[in-house]
Amino acid sequence: MRKVMTGHKAVAEAMRQIEPDVVAVYPITPQSEIAEYYAEYVHDGIVHTELVPVESEHSALSACVGAAAAGARVMTATSSQGLALLVEVLYIAAGMRLPIVMALANRALSAPINIHCDHSDAYLARDAGAFQIFCESAQEAYDYTLIAQRIAEHAKVRLPGIVNLDGFALTHTSQVVEPLEDAVAKKFVGPFQPLYPLLDVDNPVTWGPFAMPDYYFELKRAQEAAMEEVPGVFLEVQKEYARLSGRPYAGFLEEYRLADADRALVVLGSTAGTAKVAVDALRERGEKVGLLKVWLFRPFPYAAVAQALGHLKYVAVLDRAISFGAMGALYSDVAAALYRHKDRPVLTNYIYGLGGRDITAEQLESVLLELSKVRPDEALRYIGLRE
Repeated sequence: MRKVMTGHKAVAEAMRQIEPDVVAVYPITPQSEIAEYYAEYVHDGIVHTELVPVESEHSALSACVGAAAAGARVMTATSSQGLALLVEVLYIAAGMRLPIVMALANRALSAPINIHCDHSDAYLARDAGAFQIFCESAQEAYDYTLIAQRIAEHAKVRLPGIVNLDGFALTHTSQVVEPLEDAVAKKFVGPFQPLYPLLDVDNPVTWGPFAMPDYYFELKRAQEAAMEEVPGVFLEVQKEYARLSGRPYAGFLEEYRLADADRALVVLGSTAGTAKVAVDALRERGEKVGLLKVWLFRPFPYAAVAQALGHLKYVAVLDRAISFGAMGALYSDVAAALYRHKDRPVLTNYIYGLGGRDITAEQLESVLLELSKVRPDEALRYIGLRE
């Protein structure tokens, strides 16, 4: 059944169908409505989740860590400064291999204070040990919340996962979404199988031990081995979900009019929708342009990106955050993916949309048209900036 709902509501609907044992949350714009919708479900008896309101985002994820270690299925949500406050605990959740799924309503980091979208919060968490998925639409936010739960809880993974949806551009925008029937969604996610719960008094375990140099390195390598399993599990679960839903999910990336292109954009999140409009407009004028949208941001799909972009002449990589003193994070990943490619395209990094500044199809058309004229010393450029 197709419904009109915001990205907030779409994520909350997926959470309702998953029905975690514990949801610990603290309100922050633009995430708050996810928690508010879920609180209504709890209040009305629609779900039997223990909703834990706490005094901060740090405490929210700390409560999630305790509940997950005890053997519960756990979810949460946050944004911006909330992510910055809880990121210490995110490293702990990943190191403890706890499958906590978190919706991240992407919002710019302060200062100055800004409540609108960019990806500085997601980039802050990119090395924390959680896998990350970016969504273009409310439909994808719903779908990938269900998919992320399966990936996080998979026996080969057991890691926290972040589902990114752009603040306001997705969270507060009403779109047509086709959710699964409740029974179908619940069967897809399946029952939770806790591993080594700390409340199993017959089989005592140690959680959060102190690791000296003779153990710490190997533990981190084991954590990386779990991250290395994510791509295979991602494809497996995504394929199952595509069959179930009828939606065309296939791979770590979405290639849009890319096969015969000579220039392309690489983007994350909701900007992909605007970029498709720009690509279509230029195609009508005979320009061979295309788009690569990245779903799986961590672990980064280097080989797939190289294969998708290797035949192009020029590529513009768009970052919706500044990595101060360096090229953008997405650009750096794409450059690394193409480093050993024999005829790699000329790469240009564009910073855009900080603090929620609009990006238009006309601006993206201009980027695609100017790519072949960009000087090598202009590898970092800006879109829509009053210089």
